[in-house]
Parts: sequence; C-alpha cells; structure tokens
Amino acid sequence: MDSGPLLELREVHQAYDDLEVVKGLSFALARGAIGCLLGQSGCGKTTALRCIAGFEPVTRGEIRLAGVRVSAAGLTVPPDKRRVGMVFQDYALFPHLTVAENIAFGLHRIARGARGQRVAGLVEAVGLGGHAHKYPHELSGGQQQRVALARALAPEPELLLLDEPFSNLDVEMRERLGADVREIIKRTQTTAVLVTHDQQEAFAIADEIGIMEAGRIVQWDSAYNLYHRPASRFIADFVGQGVFLPGNVRSSRAVEIELGTLAGEIPQMCEIGCDRCGKGCQVEVLLRPDDVVHDDASALKAEVVHKAFRGAEILYTLKLASGRKVLALVPSHHNHAIGERIGIRLDVDHVVAFSPQGP
Repeated sequence: MDSGPLLELREVHQAYDDLEVVKGLSFALARGAIGCLLGQSGCGKTTALRCIAGFEPVTRGEIRLAGVRVSAAGLTVPPDKRRVGMVFQDYALFPHLTVAENIAFGLHRIARGARGQRVAGLVEAVGLGGHAHKYPHELSGGQQQRVALARALAPEPELLLLDEPFSNLDVEMRERLGADVREIIKRTQTTAVLVTHDQQEAFAIADEIGIMEAGRIVQWDSAYNLYHRPASRFIADFVGQGVFLPGNVRSSRAVEIELGTLAGEIPQMCEIGCDRCGKGCQVEVLLRPDDVVHDDASALKAEVVHKAFRGAEILYTLKLASGRKVLALVPSHHNHAIGERIGIRLDVDHVVAFSPQGP
C-alpha cells in the first residue's frame, strides 16, 4: 500500500470572481486519519471542503488523492470520479425512500445480494437496527444523520467529507453523536475531513485539526497542542477559554505575573523580539481555567464575581487585587457565593506568552 498521504493540498487558492476565499491552503492527511478544518464563519473552510470534493475548481495549487492529482488550475476531476463520500449539513436524504433504500442509493453498480449485505451491515454499524424500513420523517435528527453517514460510507469511499454535520442538532445530541461518528469512521478504517466552527466537536472527532483564518491554516496540530501550545495570540483566543495577564520576563525559563513567577520554557521569546532574556521584557501570559487551582490553604485570595454551574464543575470568574480577572474550573462541591474571597494557587504546565500587541 502507498505509504504517502491519502489527501494532500499544496498551496491551494480558490476565488469567486475577484474575491479570493482560500489563500494558499496546505495540509496532508494520512490514510485512516480524521482531519478537521476549524474556524469561524467566512474563514474559507467549507469552500476548501468543496474544492476537495470537486464541486469547486482551484485557481492555483493542487489537490492530490492517493497520489493522483485531482485539482489544479485548469483541471477538476468530477466528484463522482474521486471516490469521495459527502455528509451534508442538512442530511440531504430522499424523503420517499426508506433508510435501507437511502443507504443503497449509490450501490446500483454492485450485485443485489452484495448490496443487501452491505446495507444490512451499515444499518447495524450506525446503530439503526430495526429502523431499516422507516422513512426519514419517522426518525429523529440524530438518526437521520446516521443514515446520511451510512449512505456516504456505503460505496467504500477513499475519503469521507463532513460539512458541519451536527449543526442542526442540540448540544447533548452533538456530543453523543460526535463520539459515535468517530468510532464508526475508525472502525470502517475510513479517512475523513470534518469542517466545523465548533471546537468541542473538532476535539471529540478529529486526530488533527487545522485552525483556519482568512483562507489559510494558521496552525495544524493535535487538540492538545492547540490548547496548550497555541502558535499565535489568535489561536490562543480562539481555542478554549482563558485570560491574558501582563508579565515581565525574568529569564528564558521564568516570567513574573501578578499571581507569582511561572517557570518553564518560554518558546515565544524570540518572536517577542527581546535583545536578550532577563531584561524585563513585557509580555502577556495566557492562563487557562485549569491553570488556576482552588486551594483553601493558599494565602493568595481572589473574589468570586461570577459562577457558571457545569454539573461536575463550576467555572468561576475571580477578581484579583489589581482588579484583573482570571478563570478557575473547580469541582462543584466547592460552591462559593458571589463576593466571597477564596484561596487560589497556580498550577501551570505550559507557559504561553505573547507580546502585548500579539502576533
């Protein structure tokens, strides 16, 4: 089997008339991996997915599938020749066909017996046993999405594309179905690209995530690194929750903030532009809610100004002596009142610092 990436985008550009939407997009995805293009509305992620599917031509660069060039300037291999499956935001099921008939829709080229076996296997794989005879209007939104997924997987595509697949579902259903969809894709050994604006959805499903801004990928990485090692101020703001506190660099391994001195590698220092470390350069340090630990024994106090109950945890907004605020994620049995002063301490594994202006 070819050991190269199944999907590769090389400096892809796409424009509608004079408006360039995708601007030099590059990434590669190995066989069996799940990638995600994550970003706000208008960043170009859905247009990029349509280019991969063959619905939109590219103006520059190229797209390769299994080593074969399928898109370039003047070249667009049609979608039906790419062995790509697509799950749309609105499901796009045929209302007059049953679950089984919807799943079988793209299988007319294989023998009837094999078709029946394939459909029956997928009905079970997506958790719709006993529903094969039903019509889409008889199913819940989550069940309809499972049918759409099974239909896309039925022809055994080289690549599965999912365009905001859970945007029509409630939060609880999204979380449950997201985990199920990842398990189904992994079990069928399918390579997939997900497009979403929902970072929790991306974290739950994808192996690798590309944060998109203005038609470009600004960081392609694991969810862990995007959260703990963001490459820019934009990514630090976009991924997860957090606040920035001013700090003074004391050395290449120490930065002082209002809550104390943080020790650890400070890899952004060269980007910040110090002449040399240890001269008190001004930075802004990112603190995540899990970096601030509630500790009754700590002499360092902060005032509770807001609280958001999340079941097992409470997200507290705390005001420091300077008036600046930080977030703390605390087990919910520590239920403190607004206005109460509580003890806190830092537990920071990764020091993330940027210049005050930000990159």
